[in-house]
Amino acid sequence: MGTLGEPSGLDRDWPAGVADGTADADGTGLATLLFVALAPCTRAHHRALGIPPEVTRSTLADLGRQLAVSRWRGRAGLGNPRWLTLHFRGELFQLGRLQFQRRRLTGADAAAARAAGIGEWSLQLHIPDHCGPLSPGACDRALDRARAFFPRHFPGERYRSAFVFSWLLDPQLSHYLPEGSNIVRFQRRFAPLVRPGGPPAPEDTNPLRYVFGDVGRPLESLPRDTVVQRALLDHLRAGGHWYVRGGWLAL
Repeated sequence: MGTLGEPSGLDRDWPAGVADGTADADGTGLATLLFVALAPCTRAHHRALGIPPEVTRSTLADLGRQLAVSRWRGRAGLGNPRWLTLHFRGELFQLGRLQFQRRRLTGADAAAARAAGIGEWSLQLHIPDHCGPLSPGACDRALDRARAFFPRHFPGERYRSAFVFSWLLDPQLSHYLPEGSNIVRFQRRFAPLVRPGGPPAPEDTNPLRYVFGDVGRPLESLPRDTVVQRALLDHLRAGGHWYVRGGWLAL
């Protein structure tokens, strides 16, 4: 799982069956137990850095949220244990509505950052499930907390920007959603951040997984209760595709 406190990204060396969640498929919860066992070490690491207990609690609570998301998607245990290594290794913190991951950019992300004039140290934003509306006020508060949090607890890492790669930044959404919707207003916070290598490939299952949970069902059987649900489905049924797009903002 990497070194505690070191910003090194998602691990690629988990044992087979644990990294992809199949070890949890029978309900034994092996990955879940590993994180529960690691939690005291993470809490001690946070205390040593002076991180407030409420930040520790809200960050590690993502374990329970991810279990709930897996159940919503029709499976037992954790569907993506690698994701939670960021939380328990002290690399990601939840500050209100948003999560912030400490990153020293490399590879394609570093090339995109250089083209945009961003330094190699940048905070990667994540938008967790089950944490309320993505309202402008909630995002403002989270960003304000991040501006104070990281210089205080990680003074050797100079974060002057934050970036995100998400289907929520696909500009096609603005063709379907109201002008004042939370998603459209969230998009407008960011300047484009483009990875090298040409146009991105379609990622239609990405928004479907986050909005509907089960991506194996026919589009005709999925609910159309919200504006976002109708937008995703209407666009796909008309022959369109959805894309993960990047954006950045100055801190």
